[in-house]
Amino acid sequence: MKDKVKDKGPGSAIYGLGFIGAVVYYISVATGFGSGLLGVLKAIVWPAFLVYEAFSFFASP
Repeated sequence: MKDKVKDKGPGSAIYGLGFIGAVVYYISVATGFGSGLLGVLKAIVWPAFLVYEAFSFFASP
């Protein structure tokens, strides 16, 4: 029998809260519909921005 994982762990909750916070932030600073829509798309991939900035911070001399 295969073991099935039923719980996705705390990472899902952290990502979900981060997504909601990012959507609220990006929509609040949006100046129009297009930038609001782009903000929602950015909110979906916010961990990529976070990792990129962290790597660029730690890699700088």
